[in-house]
Amino acid sequence: MAVRKLAPENMQPESFVLSQETEAFADKEIAKYPPGRQASAVIALLTKAQEQAGGWLPRKAIEAVAAKLDMPIIRVMEVATFYTMFNLEPVGKYFIQFCGTTPCVLRGAGDIKKVLEHRIGDQNHVTADGNFSWLEVECLGACSNAPMVQINDDYYEDLTTENFEKLLDDLAAGRPVKVGSQIGRNSSEPFEAVNTLKDPALYDGSIVGAWRKRFEEQAKAAETGEAAAAVASVPQEAKAAKPPSGRATESDAADTPAKRAKEGEKLIHPADQKDAADPSKATKVEPKEKGAQPAPQSGKSYVATPTKEGQAVPASPTTPEAGTSPSQAEARRDGSESKPGVTVDKDNKSS
Repeated sequence: MAVRKLAPENMQPESFVLSQETEAFADKEIAKYPPGRQASAVIALLTKAQEQAGGWLPRKAIEAVAAKLDMPIIRVMEVATFYTMFNLEPVGKYFIQFCGTTPCVLRGAGDIKKVLEHRIGDQNHVTADGNFSWLEVECLGACSNAPMVQINDDYYEDLTTENFEKLLDDLAAGRPVKVGSQIGRNSSEPFEAVNTLKDPALYDGSIVGAWRKRFEEQAKAAETGEAAAAVASVPQEAKAAKPPSGRATESDAADTPAKRAKEGEKLIHPADQKDAADPSKATKVEPKEKGAQPAPQSGKSYVATPTKEGQAVPASPTTPEAGTSPSQAEARRDGSESKPGVTVDKDNKSS
């Protein structure tokens, strides 16, 4: 994206004051938003200020909008310099935006550009009478009616060098001009003779639903043909057998508890019951190796015990102290460990 800057200081007006019409418009726009959200109206106010200034935004106009919305000037400046719909330099009374992208070029936009350069001059140049200036822009979205230009707020399409020259002459003379197609085309209808959608039945309602009926008949015929072909390929003995219907668990071919219960048989198949009672088929659990030691455990306790400030933290009764063998720790837990001069049994009796 090209860098967009404000017009030089020698082009800037000394002051800009919002007109009564612009002030009323601004108050109406600001009222659409909740209190404190008046900045949401910045684009609408900049557009109105540009209209008041003659089609472009001077620095003072941007500052006036910022003051009206109680916004920092740089914030409003960011919006004005970002959106290309805001003109930062003076433009002519009729500001022409020329589309030079591929669809228009393929339809003769190069010739229209030559007319602009011959009649007006270079881009961004305003004619001496102040009537015209032009700028080449990206696609304006009227590709089917190319080549085209936008003059102020209106589109002028299906341009040729002849009708474009006449259009500029009429604008300069103040004569009324025709907006839209310059060759009489209605909207985006075909350029030449209409060769599609010519059947009157498309418009009298006589074929409403006919397409759907046709598709349904074709689908039914296809299904019937596939079924007939499938039946023809099945052997005669298979045709005599009754094919299963429904889910596999509901068919007669599946040997399920539900089927056995329905027929009055035992739910558990005798063969399965015999296998379950056979010890030789039971799941075997490998015994642990004799003398195998458990994995070493950490002597550190990860359970915090609440204490008062300055009080020592007691050792966990289930956590062996450092240097304590597993057998000593086990003796402490069941109360059978003896201390010098003291005999402790499991009933907590000492002697």
